[in-house]
Amino acid sequence: MPGVYRFFDEAGQILYVGKARNLKKRVSSYFQRTQLSPRIELMVGKIARYETTVTRTETEALILENNLIKELAPPFNILFRDDKSYPYVMLTGHEFPRLASYRGKIDKRNHYFGPFPNSWAVRNSVQILQKVFRLRTCEDSVFKNRSRPCLLHQIHRCSAPCVGRLSKDQYGQDVAQATRFLEGDHSRVLSELEKEMHAHSEAMEFEMAAVLRDRIADLSSVLQQQAMDTVAEGEGDVDVIAVAQMEGMVCVNLAMVRGGRHLGDRAYFPKGLRTTSGELPSSSEILEAFIAQHYLDDAGNDGQASTHLIPPVLVLNHALHSASDDGSVLSETPPADLHDLLNAQAGRKITFLHQPQGQRRHWLAMAEGNAKLALTKRLVETGGQLARARSLADILGLELESLDQLRIECFDISHTSGEATQASCVVYTKNAMQSSEYRRFNIKDITPGDDYAAMRQVLQRRYANFQELPLEKIPQVILIDGGKGQVEVARQVFSEFGIDIGLIVGVAKGEGRKVGLETLIFADGRSPLELGIDSAALLLVAQIRDEAHRFAITGMRAKRAKARTVSRLEEIEGIGAKRRQKLLARFGGLKGVANASIEEIASVEGVSLTLAEQIYRQLH
Repeated sequence: MPGVYRFFDEAGQILYVGKARNLKKRVSSYFQRTQLSPRIELMVGKIARYETTVTRTETEALILENNLIKELAPPFNILFRDDKSYPYVMLTGHEFPRLASYRGKIDKRNHYFGPFPNSWAVRNSVQILQKVFRLRTCEDSVFKNRSRPCLLHQIHRCSAPCVGRLSKDQYGQDVAQATRFLEGDHSRVLSELEKEMHAHSEAMEFEMAAVLRDRIADLSSVLQQQAMDTVAEGEGDVDVIAVAQMEGMVCVNLAMVRGGRHLGDRAYFPKGLRTTSGELPSSSEILEAFIAQHYLDDAGNDGQASTHLIPPVLVLNHALHSASDDGSVLSETPPADLHDLLNAQAGRKITFLHQPQGQRRHWLAMAEGNAKLALTKRLVETGGQLARARSLADILGLELESLDQLRIECFDISHTSGEATQASCVVYTKNAMQSSEYRRFNIKDITPGDDYAAMRQVLQRRYANFQELPLEKIPQVILIDGGKGQVEVARQVFSEFGIDIGLIVGVAKGEGRKVGLETLIFADGRSPLELGIDSAALLLVAQIRDEAHRFAITGMRAKRAKARTVSRLEEIEGIGAKRRQKLLARFGGLKGVANASIEEIASVEGVSLTLAEQIYRQLH
């Protein structure tokens, strides 16, 4: 009978979860076979007891096994679970649809395009759509309460439907064209835009014709740039999966092809592979574990997201093997239960290929090369600053081909009881602090001591042109030195500008402001994280936060000293701007004026003996 078995050690800790067509035969095989692999032999030596669960079918056993592996994380199973979801480009189902990047469960009321392999690909697509079709990106709360167009309209990135700058039908037409562009129907979109431009021109509506002319030019430029990539006609949607092993580490590289266009790669590093002998599972075992955990990720969740994730063709660099209950290989075909479950979940037949031809063979070679490259980079990232950066990237779920791409910008507010308020922005990228990119912001027109207003102002000024930034200047993390209040202010600013709030990470000080007790707070609903004093990721966060604080406080002190220098001379009756400038120039600053005698002060042009005596008394 089919089912699932679980092995436990003497302490009752889970060791392994497996499935079987025949439970009795499979479980007994572990204790009867004399030629076990070193990895399995190590596990068997730790088994103290086992439990079994009978299922009605092999498919039910596979689902249960998959769920238990994700829930229990047994050390001898191959684990790919990393809590990262794929990003999509989303057009909401509102009257005036909103354009945004999205992660999470699919809502049938909205329209999704993707998935994309990483946030860079999504962000690039959103920027193109904003530039060409000018769709809104602001959240609904901002959209409903606008009384005048925002900055994005002024820089020609939004058509301002919030204040009626165009009708529902006109906006709907832009949405329809953007949809066709995302679906790959580029020629039809260009043709429609050209017809509209000529129609407006004939109607002598030259301003609108000029707008459409610019859209055509922008779209043509985008398509010309994308034409540099290889597009395989008729290939449709394909996932290319390659596994590589190096120095005891394993990488599974997933390359995603949609509409015949290679969108990029994502590398996965499974856990639960190292043993004292260094022996690793076979490539086929690793691929089977990846496919089950990756594509069946949303089983039991109405299958919505999985339907989007499973393409009709999976290209593999190793064949999957069907095996008997005693572990011997029967044939080089995908396990029937896994194949059937994927077909059922996707609602169509899924084809497995491990010896592809033509363009698919080229894609597979690229995926294998990228898997080896990712392994090499991961092996290098093992010590010092790189280890801290890698730890933070993993904890925050950042998708980076290289740690050189990691860009963090950190903000801090500094003042003395509301005096001389100044904000700092420091930048960490290319695995080091970049002092040439630091910026200070003088905060004006706020209530003295209002840190929330100061944070709002600096973020608005810093990211007013966020949509125009080149990709290498867009941060993956924006650290806010503060707790929930400051994070909420940042969330409001980003929502207004249509920026992904998932970038925001607040650094709340712990009890007694001790290093190591900080809590990371997120604006997108993720639970707060307390990393602990031994966390390499927290060491990097603290390093960047402390640098922002140092840069802010030195700027604030300089500003305060200057303000106090000017104010003390201004308080003296008879000292105007010209005399004050002459005094400071003669004696090199306020300290020099204070050290001068009455006769020396009186020697300055325009300063009488009586005024010199008054200055001397005021400064002593």
